[in-house]
Amino acid sequence: MTGLEVPVEELRARLRDWVADNAPVGLADLIDWRLRADLPGSVSSRQSESELAGAHSHPLFQEWEQRCAQARLICPAWPTEYGGRGWDAPQMTILDEEFYRAGVPRIDRVQGESMVGPSIILHGTAEQKAYYLPRIISGEHRYCQGFSEPESGSDLASVRTRAVVEGDHLLISGQKVWTSRFNTANMIFVLCRTDPTASKHRGLSYAITEFTPGHNGIEVRPIRQITGAAEFAEIFFDNTTAPLSGVIGGLGQGWQVVQSTLGFERGGAGRATTMVLAARERELEQLVEFARRQGRHRDPLVRRELAWAKTQVTILRSSWQRTVAEVAAGVQPGAQMSTWKLAWSEYHLRLGALALEIAGPAAMVRPAGPDYALDPWQDTFLVAHSGTIYAGTSEVQRNIIGEHVLGLPREPRVPEGQRS
Repeated sequence: MTGLEVPVEELRARLRDWVADNAPVGLADLIDWRLRADLPGSVSSRQSESELAGAHSHPLFQEWEQRCAQARLICPAWPTEYGGRGWDAPQMTILDEEFYRAGVPRIDRVQGESMVGPSIILHGTAEQKAYYLPRIISGEHRYCQGFSEPESGSDLASVRTRAVVEGDHLLISGQKVWTSRFNTANMIFVLCRTDPTASKHRGLSYAITEFTPGHNGIEVRPIRQITGAAEFAEIFFDNTTAPLSGVIGGLGQGWQVVQSTLGFERGGAGRATTMVLAARERELEQLVEFARRQGRHRDPLVRRELAWAKTQVTILRSSWQRTVAEVAAGVQPGAQMSTWKLAWSEYHLRLGALALEIAGPAAMVRPAGPDYALDPWQDTFLVAHSGTIYAGTSEVQRNIIGEHVLGLPREPRVPEGQRS
């Protein structure tokens, strides 16, 4: 497709015109696609699965998906030889912002696009690239992640899930936890131990296999959250077969591959960060309107807090724009990303408390309705607490900032024998 091969400063206008010319009339009205940008667990991100599935199966969405595929706007950050456009962080940010502004969905292959695909591009064989990458772009393969275990979270190299070679397959046995996207995935990438005699970093393999709960020795147990959602699950493998042809990087080389995957997840926090920022800006606008409806917009304490929130969101946008510019200049995001994560998660925590303060006594009880579901602001308050935990707790982020950004001495370690 021509028309988008332009300097970054011209891309926004070209994309805006392309969306206006190509988005089917009525697509933006199927559902509020922008709600998908909100944080995990929130009411707004939990549009019913039937509602979302209905929108995805609608002819208007399918027409839009086909047009985006023809324009190479699915996985556009991938190199051109693998079906993308080779776009960098500023170009991807503009794409996300323009689609969000227009209220149309960016066709996002989620973990396949941002984690598995880039890892295959970096570590996979020619045959693996030819097989897996087109299926990610087409949406035929939808991935979930099999990394964390009950005893292996931060220390990922200590995973206990085992895999033994039998013929042209691996037989995988073990347990994973905190697996997201399990309810829409049909593929999974699993970090497993294929050589128990090797050191913990050297005996690991990175295997891809089909994911069908109730088949091939796979059992799924959803984890219910305080908000009522079940966006994570425990996954149990009982002699689950995985083809050796799907072992990325080769047997015993899984640690190198998983480090790349985690790097793509973090530095790539590109799209997730753009969407979080857009959601926070939209959420603040909604909170100001809520304060007006509640008659609290003239309360000096509420006004002070709303002014603080507006200042924080402006700082977050400026910080992200600087990061995008640095990435475009070849500077990879490092420990500085911890300042971003700490800032937005702590901001959101305070905003959630402010929302309940504005709501008044009604915030203390669930509203009437089906299952007594939380209202959006109660849900924001609860979800905001999880934001200070997932993707690295605020305490961990402060340690990273102190040691790696400010150059402060490491926190003293308690000797092994003195730990309680």
